[in-house]
Amino acid sequence: MSIKSFNPTSPARRHMTVSGFDGIDKKAEPEKSLTEVLKKNSGRNSYGRITVRHRGGGNRRKYRIIDFRRDKLDVEATVLRLEYDPNRSAYIALVEYTDGEKRYIIAPDGLKPGDKVISSESADIKPGNTLPIEKIPVGTIIHNVELNPGKGGQLVRSAGDYAQLMAKEGKLAQVRLPSGEVRYVRMNCKATIGQVSNLDHENVKIGSAGRKRHMGWRPTVRGSVMNPVDHPHGGGEGKAPIGRPGPVTPWGKPTLGYKTRKTKARTEKFIVKHRNSK
Repeated sequence: MSIKSFNPTSPARRHMTVSGFDGIDKKAEPEKSLTEVLKKNSGRNSYGRITVRHRGGGNRRKYRIIDFRRDKLDVEATVLRLEYDPNRSAYIALVEYTDGEKRYIIAPDGLKPGDKVISSESADIKPGNTLPIEKIPVGTIIHNVELNPGKGGQLVRSAGDYAQLMAKEGKLAQVRLPSGEVRYVRMNCKATIGQVSNLDHENVKIGSAGRKRHMGWRPTVRGSVMNPVDHPHGGGEGKAPIGRPGPVTPWGKPTLGYKTRKTKARTEKFIVKHRNSK
């Protein structure tokens, strides 16, 4: 994938970059039968209270229904085209099965229109094919990994991400995730071969505040420039330090490196190696 830059006609344009969208069908409308209306909530929960700050506005989107389960077994599908999805960082692929059914899947890197993909226990080890983990060789690069059999892929779905199958032990397999965490996953869970597409997503520079607003993000204000009534970092004469041993959230809880994972979490037994552990 390529990165496109612009002539510096304004301060924002000087640093703005966008994806080159190589191999993406830019003119294609999303498959109508696979789209839903996406209602905005601006970071509010069912009670109308803001639970995620700095969200709101943005361009209107339609949600593309993605087949994370890949539960149409032993039926080959042909990739019709690759598309941009405004709801995720990865590209998606529109595939058509031999019986005429169409579905969207997460597009792995290297997938092209005309390629064949299949979900089967006897599928080849090539990008886009989905198999149970017990049928995937150790060392294989995978994505869209299930945590519960039949629920659909929950792990490793963002642009450029990949996991690696490290080992198999009885009914469990060890998978190394993009964060560096190594955890157990059941052998009868499914995963898709390959690395997620749009590898250059992390290199794109937004460049302007307006572009961020189009994405549905509202401005974020630093706590140190607020008043003491609004934030623990606020107040003081001139440019003042935060006046605490470490930075905290607006509600006084430690942040910036403070570990929030519960030590007695139910899933702790599945983690072989924590992320960032030596």
